Amino acid sequence: MTERFTKHGSGPHSAAAEAAYLRWLREGSDAVVEVFEVDDAANTLTIERVATTRPTAEAARQGGRELAAIHAMGAAAFGAPADGWDGPNYIGRAQQDCIPTQRWADFYVHQRVLPFADKAVAAGNLDERGLDVVKQACEALLAEDEDAPLARIHGDLWSGNLLFGTDRARFIDPAAHGGHPLTDIAMLELFGAPHWEAFVEGYLEQGLLNDDWRARIPAHQMHPLAVHAYTHGPSYGSALVRAAEATLDVVG
Repeated sequence: MTERFTKHGSGPHSAAAEAAYLRWLREGSDAVVEVFEVDDAANTLTIERVATTRPTAEAARQGGRELAAIHAMGAAAFGAPADGWDGPNYIGRAQQDCIPTQRWADFYVHQRVLPFADKAVAAGNLDERGLDVVKQACEALLAEDEDAPLARIHGDLWSGNLLFGTDRARFIDPAAHGGHPLTDIAMLELFGAPHWEAFVEGYLEQGLLNDDWRARIPAHQMHPLAVHAYTHGPSYGSALVRAAEATLDVVG
């Protein structure tokens, strides 16, 4: 029998939001943990408990294949929420917009990077000079207006949300939406996922990335770094500026 555990949401309707996004991602792969029950009034969610073990390269490689299958499910637009869900979208404890948008850079700049960069400034974790560099990088992305691939992405795929179960890699705690597939890959690299290269190898067996995807990783790390600059302190503000500078080197 599958073990279960119940967790409390961290914000209004966050348990129901997580349930909606887990179910949406699970349409692409049952490597996403199963939802058993959600109580929006109590803000609780009962999901599958994953027994973890030591990560292996082969498990990571299979995890990459499963992520490619999830991405392939697609979405209605960049920023599109889970089908049938009109409530909030959370990354950690922070709420963020999910407004369907036709162009990736427009969505990413205005709904992901700049809102959190502004909050990081207000929190005292990013100075005005740093914000100016971030804005320059965002302007460069808007000017480039990449004809980006549209995928159904996890949206918060740091190493803590990629579990290595006793049988395979598993995905938990999404901030899912319609987005760029490189965003998930870049976040895994940022926070040091085990066997990241093997994970990417598995992904590339099933999914596609542009030829210059490695050089473009910093652009996709600006969002999680901006979130962390807002929530976790000035060291992430400095890292955000470095990612913005690296982005300008590629698209500026």
